[in-house]
Amino acid sequence: MAHTVRPLDASTWDAFAELVERNNGIFGGCWCLGFHPERGQRGPVRRAIKEERVRTGGAHAALVLDEHGAAQGWCQYGDPGELPGIKHRREYDKDPPPRPDWRITCVFVDKKHRGHGIARAALEGALDQIAGAGGGLVEAVSEVTAGRDAPARFLFSATVELFEELGFARGRQVGGHAWIVSRVVPGHPVG
Repeated sequence: MAHTVRPLDASTWDAFAELVERNNGIFGGCWCLGFHPERGQRGPVRRAIKEERVRTGGAHAALVLDEHGAAQGWCQYGDPGELPGIKHRREYDKDPPPRPDWRITCVFVDKKHRGHGIARAALEGALDQIAGAGGGLVEAVSEVTAGRDAPARFLFSATVELFEELGFARGRQVGGHAWIVSRVVPGHPVG
């Protein structure tokens, strides 16, 4: 499948919103707010909050578009102030790693397009966008899937194996199969 990766911004909001709506709001209405400060808000207001964040530069993601311009996946990233939520927070806080410059919190692929490289394209796109914004230490909390059946609905943070293929290293285990992974992304000029 031919695809392009673009930043989530006002110009790609409609494609992002269509993907989310096509997938029942993502996890029943998350709208990818689960790691933002407004994560406690419930109901239809979540869409409006996410849209406001996107239109004002308060939400970042690499959006994967197919050859028809329809979004099929994304990778959400941001600085820790934008994305203060962390999977396995209690365990994470017992011995926190160095504060990252960037955090990757969510990778989503439309169910009909899984297994076609969309998650990889989204994560690579996010890393490229991070590099264009100056780079720095990037962190994620992800799940190991090697040697086990892992339901896709629990892999909203991609897999440790994918992160490792893209140069991330495991830091510390914070859940049954969850690890803190990180890498330094060098900055480069946009363009």
